Amino acid sequence: MSGFLDGKTIVIMGVANKRSIAWGCTQAILEQGANVILTYQNDRIKKSLQRFVPETAELIECDVSEDDNIKQTFEKIGQKHGKIDGVIHAIAYADKETLTSGLVNTTRDGYDLAQNISAYSLIAVSRYAQPILNNPGSILTLTYFGSTRAIPNYNMMGVAKAALESSVRYLASDLGESGVRVNAISAGAVKTLAVTGIKHHSELLKESESRTVDQKSVTTSEIGNVAAFLMSDLSTGMTGDVVYVDKGVHLI
Repeated sequence: MSGFLDGKTIVIMGVANKRSIAWGCTQAILEQGANVILTYQNDRIKKSLQRFVPETAELIECDVSEDDNIKQTFEKIGQKHGKIDGVIHAIAYADKETLTSGLVNTTRDGYDLAQNISAYSLIAVSRYAQPILNNPGSILTLTYFGSTRAIPNYNMMGVAKAALESSVRYLASDLGESGVRVNAISAGAVKTLAVTGIKHHSELLKESESRTVDQKSVTTSEIGNVAAFLMSDLSTGMTGDVVYVDKGVHLI
């Protein structure tokens, strides 16, 4: 059975485990016929991925904290595959102290680290991916409602996501002439490893679910289906957008 991503090659950065949103995106994209390349930060994560990732998905190391590493990663991908059709950036990080403290207590180092990994890395990824992206091509990142609202305990990550969303708009403007569109999915709260790092995360998940239009949390599969659409040529008219996939939580 053919899919709307047949023949396309998509790089997905940030799959950590089976519960991650990035894995939901990977599954949806594979189901639509794409060839998938997954990047991982280190050997520990690689071993974890090898337990459940299909053999058809290629694995390549990439630590986004180093520009040279990002550059080398996309050069390797280009040498092996020529052109690619899309990149999904599903990477964010803040150290525990920064994530669990109020913004007023955020240190300069904690601020810099969170912005570097969670927001600047999209800029660097876009810069080094652009030369091997087809026209049309697609770059997608993941954000959250805490970028525009003061969500309890989201703290510094909300500030980083606000920077990420602004970066999406400017990158979309920069890369438009080369046929590359840049968008973000603002995903609803899902119980992932990343969410469990937020103080009182169970309360956040419960509150989010209560604000959906059907009283059911969005799933990683539902988020992944929208990601697959944004990787496809069906979405060539969309760029610089933040697309909410949260079952209406942002409406209230």
